[in-house]
Amino acid sequence: MARKYLIETFGCQMNVHDSERMAGLLEQAGFEAADDAVDADVVVINTCSVRERAEEKLYTRLGELRQLAVEHGHDPIVAVAGCVAQQDGAAIPKRLPGVADVIIGTQAIRRLPMLVEQAAEKKGTGVVSVEPLPRTGPAAKTTPVPFFIDLAGYDDVSWPLGVTRRGDPVKAYITIIEGCNEFCSFCVVPYTRGHERMRRRADILAEVREAAASGRREVQLLGQIVNHYLAPDDPDCDFAALLEAIHDIDGIERIRFASPHPRHVTARFLEAMVRLPKICRHLHLPVQSGSTRVLDAMRRRYTRDSYLDLVARIRDRVPDVALSTDMIVGFPGESDEDFEETLSLTAAVGYHSMFSFKYSPRPNTLAGKRLDDDVAEEVKTRRIMALQALQRDIQTSLNERLVGGEVDVLVDAVSRRRATELSGRTGTNVVVNLPGSAEWIGRTVRVQVERAGPHSVWGQPCKSK
Repeated sequence: MARKYLIETFGCQMNVHDSERMAGLLEQAGFEAADDAVDADVVVINTCSVRERAEEKLYTRLGELRQLAVEHGHDPIVAVAGCVAQQDGAAIPKRLPGVADVIIGTQAIRRLPMLVEQAAEKKGTGVVSVEPLPRTGPAAKTTPVPFFIDLAGYDDVSWPLGVTRRGDPVKAYITIIEGCNEFCSFCVVPYTRGHERMRRRADILAEVREAAASGRREVQLLGQIVNHYLAPDDPDCDFAALLEAIHDIDGIERIRFASPHPRHVTARFLEAMVRLPKICRHLHLPVQSGSTRVLDAMRRRYTRDSYLDLVARIRDRVPDVALSTDMIVGFPGESDEDFEETLSLTAAVGYHSMFSFKYSPRPNTLAGKRLDDDVAEEVKTRRIMALQALQRDIQTSLNERLVGGEVDVLVDAVSRRRATELSGRTGTNVVVNLPGSAEWIGRTVRVQVERAGPHSVWGQPCKSK
């Protein structure tokens, strides 16, 4: 009987894609996917450390797995992967002993099958594989358990074609950049994923062609600063040129990407959005705060006014674009006046969606080391509730404008609310629910919108004319 694995993923789209890669590696090694930890011989927890709350999810889940062993006598190999593994390394089993067998950092996931086999042979002794990142030094001390170091492979961000086990039948995630050089003062990414490394243009295009051949209709390009791309194998290929090359690949209907940085949005990139119809008219443009003073403390390297000027230029060139953003409230030193500027910027831009968070200090970051977390928790809570209420009203208003009109929807799933409904997205990233059968998944359907809420709209498929 084949051994089984379960991968649980916390965090961003890049983590989701890393989990797809690890699933492919395990299946190459002879494992089959399991639906539940009770049935799994290996449980991989792919972690996120961008927020403290996300990091705590790991330890909660490890405690649940320890209880599983006690109550059911089932003791699978447990591997901790992702950013918390990279950040904390051997500190994880010290905090919660006797649960994790493998700790594998962001740069070492190719070793997962090998480490699982070693852990199975030495159950209870622990195996740690955390790549030391060049900018930060070794991420963990692992004596007396093995410590695998391979700096020679650090800059190699290639990935073997055909190994990834994609979990989405319609969309393919494709990494184009690993790491980040921005070093925003609140952000842990440079310390968990390393400095910026670009994938070869030829490798990216080969993966897009493979995705198209497998029936995927949409690709989403991934990178911490995706619009900073410059091909290592073609110095003339910047992000705009890469978009042009992907646009020419047959079978791909939509191109998305996440996340661009405001200071790397160029006229050439906007021109590509205008000229290339496969590029979705949705742009995620993280702002983080509406206050220039706070933005300076965050090391974002733009001001409130320059960001608003950029929004105006974008909407002048791409009038039908939908903008989304990230926002942090309660950053050290944020005053009531600073927060009011965040609210006024939110209202002025009119974002179609927003990811908003309360600030929490992260290990190794400049803000975590140098700034006091001096905004009270109750103030952070009050501010984020006010911001989310404003954003909810904005989203409701924008979605209500679609009622009575028609939109093109790429159907990607059965609705989570009703088995008789489908769900998909417009090119502007609006979630649309509609009646239909599962055989429509992967098709683009014309839908007339009949009603709207803050997070999605509902409509009927248009009758063929």
